[in-house]
Amino acid sequence: MKAITYTSNGGPDVLTLTERPVPEPGPGEVRVRVHVSGVNPTDWKSRRNTAPASAQVPNQDGSGVIDAVGSGVPETRIGERVWIWEAAYGRADGTAQEYVALPAGQAVALPDHASFDLGASLGIPALTAHRALTVADGGPERLAPGALDGCTVLVAGGAGAVGNAAIQLARWAGATVVSTVSGPAKGDLARAAGAHHVVDYRAQDAAAEIRRIAPDGVDIVVEVAPAANAALDRAVAAPDAVIAFYADDDASAAVPVRPSMALNLRWQGVLVYTVPPAAKAHAVAAVTAAVADDALHAGPDAGLPFHRFPLAETARAHQAVEDSVIGKVLIDVAAPTG
Repeated sequence: MKAITYTSNGGPDVLTLTERPVPEPGPGEVRVRVHVSGVNPTDWKSRRNTAPASAQVPNQDGSGVIDAVGSGVPETRIGERVWIWEAAYGRADGTAQEYVALPAGQAVALPDHASFDLGASLGIPALTAHRALTVADGGPERLAPGALDGCTVLVAGGAGAVGNAAIQLARWAGATVVSTVSGPAKGDLARAAGAHHVVDYRAQDAAAEIRRIAPDGVDIVVEVAPAANAALDRAVAAPDAVIAFYADDDASAAVPVRPSMALNLRWQGVLVYTVPPAAKAHAVAAVTAAVADDALHAGPDAGLPFHRFPLAETARAHQAVEDSVIGKVLIDVAAPTG
């Protein structure tokens, strides 16, 4: 089978198209014929910064069809359409290859109405967004329709992949969603994702506009730039709000301590790989339910434009993500299909 591998850390040029044996699923595993592989910032950061112990296949997310199962896995799963999460975490086999064997729980049923493109767009972004939306005191632990009724959620960077997923999941759960963006084009993407209100922080007084929309403040902030937005988040947060940050724009930045104390604000870090197992299980279940409810979408109509590459051009796909292209980068491992 064809696979992309790298044996040393570095730029996209370390990625090589190779031939490898088709893997056999071990006990508790399934083998997936990969249709689409999704690329996230974590994939290029791992490739650039971490030297692999052996040949590493990149990419955590993907989608495809189960074609074989190991012992302990029902044979009825053969033929099942699935979305894949964390394929390469602690393992040498990501989704940038024609077949991948992985634990059965990390290949999750994908309804017939959901495209393989959507399946490959879930994983890291949607699970991260779910965690950010469920870390407030008092829960909910798992999103569902009505779970965030009465809450106002601020999504910073609503045109990004995590921001897009957070907007859609928060709306599905009943929240009022406000998103900040850096320009009109990104505003259009946030609206397409479903944001009720969009604030262009370069053209508006963001704090004043968000306070006009939510006079009592926002309850949850899904934050991509905690250093840059610390003052804004503090200014618009309701008492007891949580600022859930999932990216690091300045490791030396300080939290506004006294204002945070006065409002009993929580600054909560979110790293999807180290989320507690119970919370991860809730996230997988909720994302699956949202897809089943037709509440999660991907593509330009959902505010997440696709950028497609063939498997042989995975290096270009990684470079696109490294260059912060707006939208979702997908690799067509099998022939493009729904």
